[in-house]
Amino acid sequence: MQETRTIPTREVHDAIPPIVLAIDAGTSSARALLFDSQGRQLRDIEARITYEAATSTAGAFTLDPTELTSAVAHCIDGVLTQIASLHCRISAVVIDTFWHNLIALDHTGTPLTPVLTWADTRSTTVIPLLRQQLDERAVHQRTGCIFHSSYWPAKLAWLQRTQPHIAIQAARYVSIGEYLVWQFCGAWQCSVSMASGTGIFDQNRRTWDPELLQLLHIHPEQLAPLGSGRSPAGSITSPYTQRWPALKDVPWFPATGDGACSNAGSGCTERNRVALMIGTSGAMRMCFQASTVQIPWGLWCYHLTPDYFLLGGALSNGGLLWDWMMRTFRLENNAVEKALQQIEPDSHRLTILPFLAGERSPNWNGNARAAFAGVGITTEPIHFLRAGLEAVSYRFALIYELLHPILPADTQIIASGGAILHSPLWVQMLADVLGTSVTVSAEPEATSRGAAILGLWGLHAIASPGDSTVSPQLGSCW
Repeated sequence: MQETRTIPTREVHDAIPPIVLAIDAGTSSARALLFDSQGRQLRDIEARITYEAATSTAGAFTLDPTELTSAVAHCIDGVLTQIASLHCRISAVVIDTFWHNLIALDHTGTPLTPVLTWADTRSTTVIPLLRQQLDERAVHQRTGCIFHSSYWPAKLAWLQRTQPHIAIQAARYVSIGEYLVWQFCGAWQCSVSMASGTGIFDQNRRTWDPELLQLLHIHPEQLAPLGSGRSPAGSITSPYTQRWPALKDVPWFPATGDGACSNAGSGCTERNRVALMIGTSGAMRMCFQASTVQIPWGLWCYHLTPDYFLLGGALSNGGLLWDWMMRTFRLENNAVEKALQQIEPDSHRLTILPFLAGERSPNWNGNARAAFAGVGITTEPIHFLRAGLEAVSYRFALIYELLHPILPADTQIIASGGAILHSPLWVQMLADVLGTSVTVSAEPEATSRGAAILGLWGLHAIASPGDSTVSPQLGSCW
C-alpha cells in the first residue's frame, strides 16, 4: 500500500458547514475528501491508499476485504490529522464504492471469500444454466440486469457449484459497502443504490427479487436490511471511538454506487442531462426521479436513491484501451494529442473492435476480444490509437441510440473522467459521432462530490440530490 497526503490550505477556513467526509473505496485505491454545504471540495485535504487486485488466468479479479478496510481507516486517519488544528467539524460520513461486488461471510461476520469484483469472470461458466432455468428478458425487466459474470446470480450460482462448503457456511452475503459500514459502525444496512447493482433486486418494487432468491437458495435474512434512503446506518463504535474522537456520534450513511454518485456530482440528475464518463472503463448514464421505470433491453437500470433511477450502459474498454495502446506502441504522452489531430477521420483505414477486456453494453459478450483489420504497410502506431478512440466513440453511440428515444429534445451530454479530459480531440470525436454537443464537466471529483451531496441530503441541508444550491461547474462545450 502507498499513502499520499497533502498540506491544508486557507480554503478550509472559507468552508460553509455542514462539512461531509466522503470516502471513495475503489478497485485500485481508497480516498478520503471533505466537502462543504455547497458541494465544494476543501482543496488540498486528501488522503489516499492504493492496493492491487489479485488476478488469475482463470478470470479471478478479487480484493482482500481486510486490506480494503485498513486502507479506508488509514485514509480517515490522514484527513483527521490534516484538519486537527483547523477547527473543522465533520457532520457526516459517506461512502461510495464500486457496484456488483460480493463477499460471503460466516455467522461472526468473518469473510469466507475475498471481494469478488465486477471484473471477476469465473462465473461465466454458469450463465447458460441460469438461462435454461429463467426467462432472462423477464428477469432483466425486473432487475435491470442480464445474466452476466458481473452480477450476483452468476456469482452465487458459481460459488454453490464450485465451492459448496462456502455456501453451507455463509450466514450473510454483502458488498464491500455494507461490510465497511458494519466494520466501523457495527450495523448492517444496504442502500437501495448498492442493492440495485446486484442483479437480484426488483428495481420498481424496491425489494429483493423473490424468484431469484428462491432459485439461488438465498434467504432474505442472509442479506443486509435495506435502508430507507435518507437515514444513517449508525455511528462509529469501539475501538474507533478512541481512534477517531472527532467522529464520535457523527452519522454514517449507507454506501452508494460510485456510478450513481458520479451523476449526482456532475449535476446529471434530470432526464435532459446525460453523464458520459471515461476512466479506465466507460459509462453513459441518465438519472431521473420517478416512481417506476420501463427498462429498454440492452441497457441496465440501477438507483441513486429509492426515488432516483439510473438508466444506461457501460464499456469495459475506455481509458484502458488508451493506456494499452500507449504502452504497446510506445507512444509519447507529450506529443500524442497533436499527432492525433493531424490525422483525418478514418484516413488510417483501420477497423478496430476494442474489446481488450470483453464486451459489456449493449451485447454483454464477456468472451469477445479485440480485433484489428485493415493494417497496411503505411500503418503507423499513432493510427492504431486514433482508430481505437474512434471505435470507443462508436461503442458509446450504440448506448446513446438505445437511450435516445427516451431523452428530451434539449438533452445535454456532460463528459467527465480522467481519460477524456486529457484529450480535447476525443471529446470532439464523441460530439461528432453522437451528433450532438458535448460539455465537459469542470468538477474534478464528481464521484466523491456526489457522495457528499447525498450526505448533505441525509442531513437535510439540501432538499434533494439535484438541489440547485449544489449545482456543479461546467467547462467547455464541443
